[in-house]
Amino acid sequence: MAVWKTLWCRNLLAMSLLFCVLLHTMDVHARPANMSAAKEKSPASKDDNEILPPDHLNGVKMEMDGHLNKDFHQEVFLGKEIEEFEEDSEPRRNRKKLIDIFTKVDFNKDRSVSAKEMQRWIMEKTDEHFQEAMVENKNSFRAVDPDGDGHVTWDEYRVKFLASKGFNEKEIAEKIKNNEDLKLDEETQEVLESLKDRWFQADNPPSDQLLNEQEFLSFLHPEHSRGMLKYMVKEIVRDLDQDGDKKLTLSEFISLPVGTVENQQAQDIDDDWVRERKKEFEDVIDSDRDGIVTMEELEEYMDPMNEHNALNEAKQMIAVADENQNHNLELDEILKYSEYFTGSKLMDYARNVHEEF
Repeated sequence: MAVWKTLWCRNLLAMSLLFCVLLHTMDVHARPANMSAAKEKSPASKDDNEILPPDHLNGVKMEMDGHLNKDFHQEVFLGKEIEEFEEDSEPRRNRKKLIDIFTKVDFNKDRSVSAKEMQRWIMEKTDEHFQEAMVENKNSFRAVDPDGDGHVTWDEYRVKFLASKGFNEKEIAEKIKNNEDLKLDEETQEVLESLKDRWFQADNPPSDQLLNEQEFLSFLHPEHSRGMLKYMVKEIVRDLDQDGDKKLTLSEFISLPVGTVENQQAQDIDDDWVRERKKEFEDVIDSDRDGIVTMEELEEYMDPMNEHNALNEAKQMIAVADENQNHNLELDEILKYSEYFTGSKLMDYARNVHEEF
């Protein structure tokens, strides 16, 4: 009997371990192979990569890798306050914050938000992200400009980048000075080549192969420069364009990368991802509705300071929650759809709405 119990316990443990492994495997394949992972806002990783161009740009509709920014509407509605709305925050406190925001968006104080008022608010919140990026850029620029001469060479930046990757800064600086082989692994070399191309694109004419603080801002945040925004669009089109005509068809825009779908859950997420991109392509990006997206159309779509885009976004945001179909947002509507606007679901959203307002 004791032997039987021992074997039963061992079998139970083995089955439990197998179940955990299967769960982990399902999670790994829970999205298309080329979908961006959820953005981790870790302070540690931010410090490590403060001199690297960020993968995600707040207030820009598309990621650097060509994926749709799933948090865009929250970013342009909340501005720099986006991190205050955490999923585990106390609902009543979040509701009060949302009511405060509503009163600010309601510029004419008629207790409803029009598309024009929402457009004005979106432009203000986008500007907040711009100002935040400029402040961060000052710190990043100081990190790569230790002599404080106001200019950074490619070699100076390369030294700092490799030091952030764990290389000995003095040794790398000496090797670069003597034009010696740095003996870099293939992945690091590829990243450096990509950064170098981007570096020289950010160097405004007449080219002097030096970046000042404003040019360095464009290097880190291409949305701050029309020229760098064009460069970003070209990179995205190059990655998605399958026939080399420098334009995007719907099939090119929604095509998934080569890879296998591991389970039904992953297939469902693939399908959702395709549907979202198809809707965005047809309803928003392809402005002349000819079935083709040109670089000019994509550039207009990507421009965060485009007032026409802000108005379209305002109308879309209102349409999501406009239950009474009056083309405006009332307070009870915005509270009911709080998860869409803030990422945080408020419980008992309608309780005492008018009294609190």
